[in-house]
Amino acid sequence: MPIASQRRIGALLAICAAAGLPAASFAADADGYLFNDSHFHLTNYVQQGTPVADYLAIMGDKVERSTLFGIPLQQTWSHANTGDFAPTYYLQTDAPLYYYSFTDAYIAMAYRSLTPAQQARLDPMITGFNPADMYGADHIRRALETFPGVFTGIGEFSVHKEFVSSKVAGNGATLTDPALDRILDFAAEAGLLVILHCDIDMPFAKQDTEPVYLTQMKALLERHPKATIIWAHTGLGRIVHPPNSQASGGGYETNPNHRALLAAMLADPALSHVYFDISWDEVAKYAVSSPGIEKATAELLSRYPDRFLFGTDNVAPQDQATQLRVFHLWDRIFAALEPQASFAIRRGNYVRLFDAARLRVRAWEREHLR
Repeated sequence: MPIASQRRIGALLAICAAAGLPAASFAADADGYLFNDSHFHLTNYVQQGTPVADYLAIMGDKVERSTLFGIPLQQTWSHANTGDFAPTYYLQTDAPLYYYSFTDAYIAMAYRSLTPAQQARLDPMITGFNPADMYGADHIRRALETFPGVFTGIGEFSVHKEFVSSKVAGNGATLTDPALDRILDFAAEAGLLVILHCDIDMPFAKQDTEPVYLTQMKALLERHPKATIIWAHTGLGRIVHPPNSQASGGGYETNPNHRALLAAMLADPALSHVYFDISWDEVAKYAVSSPGIEKATAELLSRYPDRFLFGTDNVAPQDQATQLRVFHLWDRIFAALEPQASFAIRRGNYVRLFDAARLRVRAWEREHLR
């Protein structure tokens, strides 16, 4: 394990001690919690979801901490398109999506309805901005001004996303748009943690070429070294699969290139501010598609345990079993890791990154807001 990773894991041990957890809990989770959820949607594409108090009950004694955000896009119900059928997901209709900024006020008010002890388990995020709008950064600042003491970061928001990007009304977001740079500049200034969804490649891309968005994405990340950025899903998606993977028997038998791309980014000092979440069951399907790939995935996580975070990417779950389902897809991989590495990915990195962001944002608010 790299020396830097060992030092960060040592820091995670200190976090556990400061939180009053016994040392054994670092390796064995003696307190009973399974994970912290770095990627969770309280509401769906028509702004319906789980009441926040119910979500805390679903977290129960299995999920200690969680992000809290909606979905920035609203699915239009076009009667001309689907008649009396009311779509709740973007694949259920050809009608466009549009940015729904009220989602941030909804999340903030839900959070404020809780007790301080309940609030301490949640990290609300700002999502209701258009990353193709030069005023997007102003929306984020306005959310902090309107709801001080609430938000920890921005995201999940999307730039390139299979099926979704082409449905968004207006100009599509791109990685080279100054509007996006302005947003990330402000995130760095205010200390906001960033969760960014950007597919690494186009859907159905040829497998013998470099992923189409990789160069632009790395350039964007390098332009913003002061922002702490989590690249959601490691750049993968439902049909954006790992480069040079081969569909076979329902699995993906060879995908070394994606792991190599991630390893190169993780080893790059210019990208030390970049992390990856392994959320979404559509991502898990690649990681567990064969015993060989499970082993290789575990090896990559073991090399860089301080740079990955687990998240579910669940949307408005109705019970705890639903909330835990994605987590258990990773059981064999987590079991293959050293206890320290497993804890870091499942829980420790969340505490380190989100708690640091909380402190930075609250300090910015004290300095800039009246």
